[in-house]
Amino acid sequence: MMRGMILMMLMVLSVSAGDIKIAVAANVSYAIEDLKKAFGTLYPETRVKVTLGGSGKLTAQIMHGAPYQIFMSANMKYPETLYADGVAITKPTIYAKGSLAYFSGKPQDFSKRMQLLNSPKIEKIAVANPKTAPYGKATMEAMRSAGVYDSIKHKFVYGESISQTVAYAVTATDIGFISSSSLHSPKMSQYREGVNWIAVNPKLYTPIDQGIVILKSGKNSSEVRAFYDFMLSSKAREILQEFGYSTP
Repeated sequence: MMRGMILMMLMVLSVSAGDIKIAVAANVSYAIEDLKKAFGTLYPETRVKVTLGGSGKLTAQIMHGAPYQIFMSANMKYPETLYADGVAITKPTIYAKGSLAYFSGKPQDFSKRMQLLNSPKIEKIAVANPKTAPYGKATMEAMRSAGVYDSIKHKFVYGESISQTVAYAVTATDIGFISSSSLHSPKMSQYREGVNWIAVNPKLYTPIDQGIVILKSGKNSSEVRAFYDFMLSSKAREILQEFGYSTP
């Protein structure tokens, strides 16, 4: 009898406690700690281990066997590819919609919008690598839509992820194209809208729909399913909205 009760207790603990591994697009780095904290109040015995990076690089890691159980991408393309290849077991679902902003550590005349980038005073422009970062792809699309890409492409300084691009925009370039969510970081609170940054016209680029999937290694984990469901909950949407995202 006692042995049976112990076995039952161990089974319950195996369901309610443990680690889960998630791969998260770099733009979500500013919100992920708040999301983890809110999830932790519901599942205090579950530890969420996060790996941040460009969505393209994280996808490559996943395709080569990295043991992530959930992937939170910066677009829908990468999770759709993983789903089509059978690496993801849930159909990609939008958990957030991101947007772009121009940012400069120095005051700028943002009334010029994209034409500001042609100024001789703007010598270096931080952009995320469009080959690995969906926000970089959106940036290139916005520049082409505005008709300035060819005249300024020689000024680009590439970041491998949007978080690296933010760092470049703050320290190494005259202006940068960053995720609006990064402006909600405490380190960015000193900068003012209209002086240091403004939103990029959303009509210039395809909406940045960010997708989430459960991967094969998370198939049989109730904890993985719990985090996935949490990311699609009203509480997670509330947190994401606080960090500048719109949500479905």
